[in-house]
Amino acid sequence: MTTKTDHRAPQAFKLDSEPTKSKARPTKIEFAAEEPEQELATIPVPPEQRAFSRPRWGFILISALATLFALWLGLSVAQIVESFFLKSVFMGYLALTVAGVAGFATLAIVFREILGLLRLRRIEHLQLSASHAINQDDAASAEIAISGLKGLYAKRPDATWNLNNLNLHAQDIMDPRDRVRLAERYLVDPLDEAAHRIIAKRARRVTLLTTVTPAAALDVLFVGAQNLSMLREIASLYGGRPSMLATFRLARMVITHLAVAGGLALSDNFIHLFVGKGILGRLSARFGEGAVNGILTARIGLAAREVCRPIPQEQSKREKLSSLVKELANFSDETKSEN
Repeated sequence: MTTKTDHRAPQAFKLDSEPTKSKARPTKIEFAAEEPEQELATIPVPPEQRAFSRPRWGFILISALATLFALWLGLSVAQIVESFFLKSVFMGYLALTVAGVAGFATLAIVFREILGLLRLRRIEHLQLSASHAINQDDAASAEIAISGLKGLYAKRPDATWNLNNLNLHAQDIMDPRDRVRLAERYLVDPLDEAAHRIIAKRARRVTLLTTVTPAAALDVLFVGAQNLSMLREIASLYGGRPSMLATFRLARMVITHLAVAGGLALSDNFIHLFVGKGILGRLSARFGEGAVNGILTARIGLAAREVCRPIPQEQSKREKLSSLVKELANFSDETKSEN
């Protein structure tokens, strides 16, 4: 059975009014303000570690010669003590005592050298942990850096008050990066002013004495001695124990850092700060040499501070060589004020 469906016939409809077109509002795009990027901490480049793929014949030769010299020295001392015993028992025991004192002093020197190298290595590890904590906001690295920094300055009387303040405020900050910067503020920043005085004093002394020294050979010896003494002072200030080997290793690290950073290049603008200042302008030929030596000493001191500093300093807060050079240019006035 089929059903019949009704279909409506088509019809036309007339609208009374056309639909009003709605004005589309333009889409407003808002950009969020960019957060300032955190400045990354950079550490001095350590000396390149050579791969031991082949024997280092120079090191083997020096080690063999040193061992042979030690055996010869021990045999000579034994023969001297034995000959003294043949002459007199008292003289024999006296020679044996002196040899024992000399051996003990040698062991003490070796122990001091090893301790100085380990102290310098400790500062390198602190720099790595602190830079990783600052760059990656890592809590474990921050804890290692802060605890190591506390241990480094625990026995220093001048850091006792700052250590107490750091312990009081350490729990108020949770961010690892800010905790490291807080430790830097209390323990490391107060040492920067003393490092500045050390660098300025050595650079000023090099500038003055190399100006009046007649022989070039004496200039080289004096500048080298002053730079090594400056490295020892800066390393001692920041917590190192610079023995002889540690000082030479520190000098190697500073030279490597300067070579990588290109910090040995001097422009004429630095020299112009010196030439033309009263009586110094009359000595421009000789004083220019002393000025170059003083500027190089200042640059080496700034690099040594970056190498010896347990926590890498922010780039914006690092002392510029130009500001230190301006201070060196007015060294005569400062000398009069100090006197």
